[in-house]
Parts: sequence; structure tokens; C-alpha cells
Amino acid sequence: MLATASMLAEGGVGITGEGTTALHVTGTNHITGGSFPVPPDRLEATTLILAAAITGGTVHLDNFPVSGFTAALVATLADAGIELAPANGGTLTQCPAGPRSVQTATTSATCTDIQPQLTAFLTQAPGTSRIEERIYTSRATHVDPLRALGADVTADGPTITVHGPSPLTAAHVDSQDIRAVAALVTAALAAEGTTTIQGIYHLQRGYGSLLPKLATLGAELTVTQK
Repeated sequence: MLATASMLAEGGVGITGEGTTALHVTGTNHITGGSFPVPPDRLEATTLILAAAITGGTVHLDNFPVSGFTAALVATLADAGIELAPANGGTLTQCPAGPRSVQTATTSATCTDIQPQLTAFLTQAPGTSRIEERIYTSRATHVDPLRALGADVTADGPTITVHGPSPLTAAHVDSQDIRAVAALVTAALAAEGTTTIQGIYHLQRGYGSLLPKLATLGAELTVTQK
């Protein structure tokens, strides 16, 4: 949102209030052209981190500095056993000691949009994890499909509880939204066998090229159009 506001401001739109809870926009009948870099996507980057970590892998995020993540998100990932370190102008991520259970809550800084992927990752963490969803109370559409894969996960109101580690096995599952399908892809990477996920179009409209990037990292993926 801030990047969009900055781009419009450079084009001549009057925008004030960046960084606050409200933007004040003064319209114009002409926006000038120009060149503006698209900032890296923190949600996609975190999804890649969790996908690598759930399989015991390491990934380097090119041109995405650690400063691109909020401090709260870095802290949550650290609690879960995931380390982020600056490397070659980007971020090196690894989970050297394996997943750890966490007690956390979503905020504007920790981001509700990575909660489903984090839930999938925590299925492999010993102990009991709890995530309180404080932003989007309907963010539990990934729970039943994860259970179909063998996860011990439940939703009680805004709180998601995960008991782990759970051995995940292939299943045919359906996804209902962007973040749920990202969570299912994450879990499928750690599941034994070949998982079929319906509703992959949600992923494709929410992530520009996540599947090709996962394939580059070694994931075996096939997309079938119907």
C-alpha cells in the first residue's frame, strides 16, 4: 500500500497520511509517467521460507533484505526455529534445529496472510502450538484440508491449535482461498506421496510465480488445467 501511494505521489497525485491509519487523496486529471521499482513481496518471501523450512531446506532470497520483513515477523519465525541472515544483498533462511512449537497471535506486523502457511509448518514442530487469529476471524479454511493430510490441527473460534509433529500423507484436498492453498502446497511438500490440490487458481491469482520458484528449489509440481 505504501509503495502504491509513493508511486501515485510521484505521478502528481496529492497523498498525505502515509504510515497512519488513513490516507487523504487529492485527485487529479493527469498522472505523469515514470519508472518505479516494484518492491519485493513479503508474503511470497515468507511462504518460500516456510516451504523450504518444512522440508529441512535452505533458501536464499535474492534482492530481499532482512529489513523487508517486520521485526515482529522475524521474531515469530525465530521462535519457530527459522533463522534469517543477511547474505549477498538478500536473505539466507534456514531452520538448523528443526521446527519449534510457538504461542503467537496475528497482528498487522506478524501478518494474518502467513498464518495458514505457518500453521502448515507447525504441523512438524514437536509440542503444542497455538495461533490466535486477531485480524481475520474467518481465516481457518485450511484446517480441514490439513487434517485430511494427517495434521493434528483444530480451530476453536479465533484460536488454531496444532499438535506435532504429525506424519503427513498424500490426499486429495480442496482449497477455498489464496492463503489456504499456499498452506496446502507447503504441507504437501512434506507429505509422503503425491497430493492433489483443487483450486490452485487461487494461488495463481495471489502469487505471480510461486510454483515455478518452488520447482527451481526442487519441488515436483504439475499443474493440470480443466
